[in-house]
Amino acid sequence: MRPISEATARVSGQSFSRKYVSLGRILSSWKEIVGEKLAGKAQPVKINYRKREKGGNPVAILDIAASSADSTLLHYQKDLILERINQIFGDKWVTAIRFVATPVSIKGKTAKKSRISLTEDEKSHLSGMLESLADPDLKAKLETLGTAIITEQKQ
Repeated sequence: MRPISEATARVSGQSFSRKYVSLGRILSSWKEIVGEKLAGKAQPVKINYRKREKGGNPVAILDIAASSADSTLLHYQKDLILERINQIFGDKWVTAIRFVATPVSIKGKTAKKSRISLTEDEKSHLSGMLESLADPDLKAKLETLGTAIITEQKQ
């Protein structure tokens, strides 16, 4: 007699090995699949398998965790994402994508924005545009907004 744990490990190892290896391959290529901007806002979390009846190929559905706003953006790129994922595996292995609206927990370093300061000409131009305002709170907020817009355009 053998323990059931030996048989369970052997059977489940064959069934689940492709699932976890493929999720790892998707995770390692995630920036190339969805792009640099969306890679930080969404992440693949799970692959669901269902066998088709009558001996067809199994259906694989990839769950992607993203906020509801980012899910909407990703939904419009769903076909492109499927095509890129299936290029990795060489066939139509992942057949569908499902977006799970959850907060994304991506660990690691976040990219720091480099602070570019305004030149004296830009500062004087901005303050000249805002000098006619009487409300100091509004003036300060518009100056902050103007500074952000100018630095964004410089990058």
